[in-house]
Amino acid sequence: MRRGLERFCFRNREASEMAGNSTATLALSQPGEEVKPFTPGEAKEIVMSLQEPAVFCNMACDWPALHWNVTYLAKLLAGKRILFRMGMKDMGTAPLFETKCSYVEATLEEFLAWSLREPSCSSGPFSGYESCKYWAYADYKYIASLFEDNPEEFKDVRWSDFGFSGRDGRESTLWVGTSGANTPCHLDSYGCNLVLQVQGRKRWHLYPPEDSSFLYPTRIPYEESSVFSKVNVVNPDLKCFPQFKKAQTRIVTVNPGQILFVPRHWWHYVESIDPITVSINSWIELDTDHEARVEEAITRTLICAIKSADHLSTSDSWLNPTETDVTSHKTNLQYLNAAVSGYLEHQKLKKTEHRVPGTPNTEETFEGSHKRRKVQMDADESFKLMPCEANLATIKTKKLEKIPFGQNLLKVLLQSQQTNPTETVESDFKDFLRENEGHLEKPHCAGTTSVTNNNSGAVVDQKDPSSTASSTRAGICTNDLLDCVLSPQVVSIVARLLLERARLA
Repeated sequence: MRRGLERFCFRNREASEMAGNSTATLALSQPGEEVKPFTPGEAKEIVMSLQEPAVFCNMACDWPALHWNVTYLAKLLAGKRILFRMGMKDMGTAPLFETKCSYVEATLEEFLAWSLREPSCSSGPFSGYESCKYWAYADYKYIASLFEDNPEEFKDVRWSDFGFSGRDGRESTLWVGTSGANTPCHLDSYGCNLVLQVQGRKRWHLYPPEDSSFLYPTRIPYEESSVFSKVNVVNPDLKCFPQFKKAQTRIVTVNPGQILFVPRHWWHYVESIDPITVSINSWIELDTDHEARVEEAITRTLICAIKSADHLSTSDSWLNPTETDVTSHKTNLQYLNAAVSGYLEHQKLKKTEHRVPGTPNTEETFEGSHKRRKVQMDADESFKLMPCEANLATIKTKKLEKIPFGQNLLKVLLQSQQTNPTETVESDFKDFLRENEGHLEKPHCAGTTSVTNNNSGAVVDQKDPSSTASSTRAGICTNDLLDCVLSPQVVSIVARLLLERARLA
């Protein structure tokens, strides 16, 4: 499983929409209590109807998770070591993929001391990294695993307020970083995304699915369910990627207490803009995930087969560090067959529900907060589709004809539509220092252009594009072939052909 967790296991639950209505909510509220702008049923309808990013305000005002600043988390997780991804603040024109980063294992106490530049961190795990030159990011940390000794904390996260009954911190992921920490531009193959900002601010660069060709999609580095962009969207190389200038950029800064909704297949680049940021997210499963799993299985089968045979590219770091290993062709075909079977079973279930009046709605959810699904099995083992996966049902909710945008639901506008798209948001150092009771100096160090990769010891020049244009090379290489063969449009066509073949079998 990606990020070291076990494979997906879905479970069905009886639907409890918790829909209610505004009148009922007001009737139950006590004098002086803050009333949320949307009931769980209304919020769920909005999420399932929205086709563009939006920011929810005042929906998490009473969530205990809003107290999860880094100081609180450091005490809660005292002594627990976490893997941090390290990168240079001096960014070049190449995206900084995880294959190019170095990594540090440290506690949150050590991370906080390093970020505050306290003398005690001079000999700690961050000793080789000047905080004025580097950023650190503990990303994709599944709360179910991280807080296994503090399960009572799961209830601090209340996605049930969005109509997803029973969903809390167990189905969520934690992100802790310093200013400059970023996630390369990518789209998620599965689900849609709800993100609560807890501490500091993050800036999101968002692009619609129809702009995919302008983002130059690639599956290298390979990671299940993540399609990366070759473009560094904040410092693009327009000589190599001229079509990027056609992309419709939407930029939004998400503040503490706000919740960002990212629809299915929207590209996003995320960067921390305050000294320390903390956020929590949950990926919401969608009916379309069934077909997406088939597409991901096709991608895995092809890239493992082709790259394993490519002896000329032994130095090419094509497998993301989050992937445990290269699975065998036999295992990948088992995974593909399971994905096809799961899709067909789901289609059959949908038809049955459609024919039988009164069939209860069910809501699918993860046993953990697993956005990714990676197969992990021995090639010699016989494959068995988990029983709960054969009976998945669609999350059902009525679609809204008109989205209630206003002060509690903010539309994320195109950059050209924003009143001041070039405005730079400065960090609020005073609040940060008061919150952490530390001392923070203003950075004066000039950044350099290289970063050490702990896996290989190699120094990577971040200013050189990770992928040069084909015109600068004498011939077509394996990666050029894969970029074409594994293009999302091509894989989608192959998946539909395979599914049609399976239906007729």
